[in-house]
Amino acid sequence: MRHQQMLSTHDLSIGYRNGNHVAAAIMQRLDLQLHGGRLTALLGRNGIGKSTLLRTLAGSQPALGGSVELDGRDVTGYDGRELSRLLSLVYTDRTQAGGLTVKQLVSLGRYPYTGFFGRLDSHDRKVVNDAMEATGIWHKNGAFVAELSDGERQKAMIARALAQETPVILLDEPTAFLDVAARIEVMALLHRLANEQGKAILLSTHDISQAVSLADELWVVTHDRRVLQGCTEDLILTGAMQQLFPQSERKTVAFDPMLGDFEVPLQSAAGYQLECSDPILRHWIANAMHRNGISTTGTAGIITVHAHGNITLSLPDNTTAQCHSVAELLNLLI
Repeated sequence: MRHQQMLSTHDLSIGYRNGNHVAAAIMQRLDLQLHGGRLTALLGRNGIGKSTLLRTLAGSQPALGGSVELDGRDVTGYDGRELSRLLSLVYTDRTQAGGLTVKQLVSLGRYPYTGFFGRLDSHDRKVVNDAMEATGIWHKNGAFVAELSDGERQKAMIARALAQETPVILLDEPTAFLDVAARIEVMALLHRLANEQGKAILLSTHDISQAVSLADELWVVTHDRRVLQGCTEDLILTGAMQQLFPQSERKTVAFDPMLGDFEVPLQSAAGYQLECSDPILRHWIANAMHRNGISTTGTAGIITVHAHGNITLSLPDNTTAQCHSVAELLNLLI
């Protein structure tokens, strides 16, 4: 299925100016695309320039060179109201709108259409209600924002962005303050909204495992500040994730394409052949062994896992030991 291009950059350079002079160029010569109906995750190290890139895409920070095009026009050619009908931005900061109800907060998304006085007609009210329904926050519509959990507050902010009815939504670390369940819920919500409503949604995140599970496309900012883009699985399979860190740091952290996340590379002094038909048991016993510097391939012995609590360690001298837990196995191996 072909997805329409909503936003693109052409030879874009981003960074900061000091008067008329470039003080710091963060990234250069970026040619990027966002497509409707797709959730895209922006990945990169702290301080690499992800927030600067989002602000530049949104037109709130001027580019150092090149252009950002939205709906076929340079973002600098739109006035504020025109731009706010095409692109909405959700920042990472905790909202300071605690004195508003959820409905009042979401209604602020109608400002590009209602003007300064903010009077809502029947259509505006329907859009606001639909946005709260779509994000699963309708049941809290009368509650004050200050009373919400972090996950509920983030849903309310996403509902506000939906109420703007923009084809493009940019989010800066939307899961930064959330617990595991809320992070999964918000990521799944954003993917569903992109898919069902045809929106181009771009979020920056450090939650690698959720990004590779739920994002349709990735923008990977490499350690040398290039941006690699493409289908999530293609970037994983071509080794793009390894380029988040310089070569000197890959001995301490490396991307595991099987797990879809980063881990400490195994520095193994011993190895045992691990035999287990149950993939869950195998994964967690291998996890325990790797954590303790023990490889799951080697000639020091054979570990046969029949079931949790039924593990046999066979050594080359034909002696065996029976283990009734992973802890017992580790006591023998270490």
